Parts: sequence; C-alpha cells; structure tokens
Amino acid sequence: MVDQLTNGRVELGTGRSNAYEQVGQGIDPRETRERWEESLTMLPKIWQSDEFSWEGKYWNVPARRVLPKPFQKPHPRMYLACTQTESFKLAAQKGFGVLSSASYAVEILKEHVQVYRDAIKDADPVGAEINEFWGNNVHSFCSKDDQAAKDLCADSMKTFFGPDKPYIQGRINAYEELLESWGGVPDNLKADFGRWLRQSDDDHKTQAAEAGISLDSGPGAARAAVAELDSNVLADRGVIIAGNPESCIKTIKMYEDIGVDQVMLIMQTETIPHEKVMESIELYGKEVIPAFNEAKVS
Repeated sequence: MVDQLTNGRVELGTGRSNAYEQVGQGIDPRETRERWEESLTMLPKIWQSDEFSWEGKYWNVPARRVLPKPFQKPHPRMYLACTQTESFKLAAQKGFGVLSSASYAVEILKEHVQVYRDAIKDADPVGAEINEFWGNNVHSFCSKDDQAAKDLCADSMKTFFGPDKPYIQGRINAYEELLESWGGVPDNLKADFGRWLRQSDDDHKTQAAEAGISLDSGPGAARAAVAELDSNVLADRGVIIAGNPESCIKTIKMYEDIGVDQVMLIMQTETIPHEKVMESIELYGKEVIPAFNEAKVS
C-alpha cells in the first residue's frame, strides 16, 4: 500500500533483532535465523504472485490473493540490517543491500565493503533482483566551530555505546570489539593509555572491582580506552563525521572512495540538544550536501 501511495519509493530493510528484544516478545532466539529466512523467502513470492500459498516449518498459508501489489516491478529493493562481519556475508549470499549500523574506522570498513562486493557476485538471491547498495550509519554533527563539533559528536557516540544501553549489556567483549573496529589505540598514545590505566585512582579501581571489571586487560581496559579516545582521532579515522562543513565533506569523501553508496547520519542522540541538531541539519543542507550534487546515485 505505501509503495503505491508513494509511486514506488518504498525500500525494505530487515534484520533478526537481538536477544534483548526477542526475549521481550516471547521469541526463542534459537529459532530466529530459520524464521527470518523462511519469511524472507516468502515475501518476494507474495509480492509477485497472483495467488500465493505456502507450507513451511514455521508458516502455513492457504491459497490467497494478497493485494495491493507493490508499485515497483518486480518489487521494492531489499536490505539486511548488519552489525557484524557475518551479517555482511549473509547479505551478499541473499543478494541484499547492506544497511550497516556498525561503527568503523574507514580503513577497516573498506575491507568489509570489498568482501561484500566480491561475495555478492556469487549470490543466490532471495528476491527477483540483486541489490548491491551499501548504506552506513555514522554518528555526525556539523557546526561552524570545528573542534567543538568533533568533541560533541565523540561524546554523543560514546554515550550511545554506554554500558547502560540494553544493546551493550550482556555483550562481554563489546568494548574490545568497538576498540578494534575504531582502529585500536593509536601508536603514539599507547604509552599514555597504559599509564592512565595503571594510575587510575583508588575509587575508580574500587568501582571497577565492584562491577567485576579488571582495568589490567580485557574488556575493562578496552572500555577505559574507548572512553578516552580523542575526538580528533575518531574524526581523522572517519569513525565520526564531524566538524565544520569542510571537515564533514572531507570525511564523507573517504566513505565515497571506499564504495559506500550512502551515509545515514546519526545526530539525534540524548547528548545533542534538539536545537543543535537542527542547526547541524541546516548546515548540511546549505554547505555539505551541495558538494556532492554531481555524485553518482546508485
């Protein structure tokens, strides 16, 4: 219906969610992969068939006419929401585009994009067509004050990945994975990080011990390192798209150069006030987006 109302502007993104949400809905996480794959196999057939029926492991549908059909032919583009390497590979196997919500340094993301591009050549597509589009969520903030914008954006992203967030809780190696995906501790800062960890005040160490966290190595050290990563390092690596319009344009070009088709900007976090988000959007519209008016649209 929405595809008809918008003259074919609908795109379908899908994902398995995570255990936190699945358990809340009374869904057995062990079944989600099979349920997801079966339903996705059904969907393009529903869109394209005059009459549809199905007998499967989880779904049984008697012969029915399902209307209205999509405006787009053969059907809307299909995407997989991805957060890890295995998801990228699965998207390629299914012939799906990627909507990546993972946070990466551009040089590391480059490898994942290339693996996906290579793998999708051998796709066994679920739908009628293969969709090779790659969209990437990136934390962003644009302001005339370059350094202040980078600092605010870095704080926003670190809050987004804070230990109190349900999508972080229970993931033992979450901060080790983040630190690795953000490019690790810079060589010139490793000694400082080591010194900072060793010289943490007693209250800090006591709080960490009470939470069952060691600051000597492993997840605790990684969490401490993530908290201390400099906003300029994160911006230079492309982990965040932040700064004045010139800085934002420069970083977006880094994504463009590695084959990312679209960056989806995350600004509206609890850390950034609404008025500042609106100012950032306005700057993007006036000074950043025009720099890409000649870019090829996938």
